[in-house]
Amino acid sequence: MNKNSALIVDDEPDILELLNITLTRMNFNCVLAASLREAEQALAAHQFDICLTDMRMPDGSGIDLVKLIQSNHPDLPVAVITAHGNVDIAIESMKAGAFDFLSKPIDIERLRALVKTATKSGAPEAALDNELLVGTTDVMRKLKQQIHKLARSQAPILITGESGCGKELIARSIHAQGPRCDGPFIAINCGAIPRELMESEFFGHKKGSFTGANADKIGLFQAAEGGTLFLDEVADLPLDMQVKLLRAIQEKAIRPVGTQAEQKTNIRILSATHKNLQNEIVAGNFRQDLYYRINVIHLHAPALRERMDDLEALTSAILNKLAATYDSEKITLTPDAIKHLKRYPFPGNVRELENTLERAFTLCEGNTIRGDDLQLAPMQVETSATQSEELNGQALDKKLEEIEMSYITKALEETRWNRTEAAKKLGISFRSLRYRLKKLGLDTD
Repeated sequence: MNKNSALIVDDEPDILELLNITLTRMNFNCVLAASLREAEQALAAHQFDICLTDMRMPDGSGIDLVKLIQSNHPDLPVAVITAHGNVDIAIESMKAGAFDFLSKPIDIERLRALVKTATKSGAPEAALDNELLVGTTDVMRKLKQQIHKLARSQAPILITGESGCGKELIARSIHAQGPRCDGPFIAINCGAIPRELMESEFFGHKKGSFTGANADKIGLFQAAEGGTLFLDEVADLPLDMQVKLLRAIQEKAIRPVGTQAEQKTNIRILSATHKNLQNEIVAGNFRQDLYYRINVIHLHAPALRERMDDLEALTSAILNKLAATYDSEKITLTPDAIKHLKRYPFPGNVRELENTLERAFTLCEGNTIRGDDLQLAPMQVETSATQSEELNGQALDKKLEEIEMSYITKALEETRWNRTEAAKKLGISFRSLRYRLKKLGLDTD
């Protein structure tokens, strides 16, 4: 079996020996260095799979070494060892490019997990089934490069951007291209959890810990063990839950409701919001210490209007996906339809483009979408992003689905479930009816 190689940098002989023994037992060849100069010499002479470095050295700091490795050996993961509770230094090291950090006294189990994750290959340039990463504009090329680079790190990332621009898809891409790709990806909308159940949902609970707790339950942190926990709309967390989340992230441990003992966790935290968190901090709605903890690295998701040259490629990808989903022939757009799309500002971003094309897909005659099929009225062009979110809100979607289901069910009953006749009665094409039946869960084939 080929051995991996590790560079261990520390001026304390006891720590150096502990790390050497642990990694040697994990089948690593270890090179030891007691100073920054010795580490530089070792890097010049050997290739390594991982580097562990203390923060304090006689001739420099661990962050100096992180920056050196980032410049000259960007694919080498480096973890920094810090004094217990020195969160600011840990954050600074990850901002400089460290893979992760360890606190003293060193937890051997935590060390082993870190080393295994750091030396595991992810899935670079993973072929993900989403429309977001389609495109060759400058902003998209930059985004893809950032995703590929950040996927190798374990640093918490805050993804910001307008609603509908694909923040969750970016998070999934980071997970898929990183060393945790074989682990779970758990996504949660922080604004969708009832306040009274929030702690239980995040950390789990023991049977009998509160009324209705009829069995033990694992929380989101446990469900994401070995993988990634994505906190969508993190700005919607109430302040009391923000305190508990901060502690769980800092200590890398949780305490299920109704228990006294803490459980260690091994997850990566990714967060997202469409709100300005700095404004939320000023307004007293978001804790500044939590902001610094989840915003170690910031990634901005571009709005669709910032990448309109990608529109045709995006449109083609979405229509191909719709055709595959509903077993339809390929749908194309007329030049007039493309012109309509290019003039529209899409305040709802990629999500709104998907909804627009999905609607046109069901309404068009034959296999061609025309400008009128898109139903982009002039008044819609002036609709603000906030109004667009309200129009496309879940409550309205649900109500429209209920009305649609009522009409379709009535037509099917009146025609004794003859779909061809029901489509005629509804004034839509057979393909449109088949699409709607699948969408509403009424397709029994």
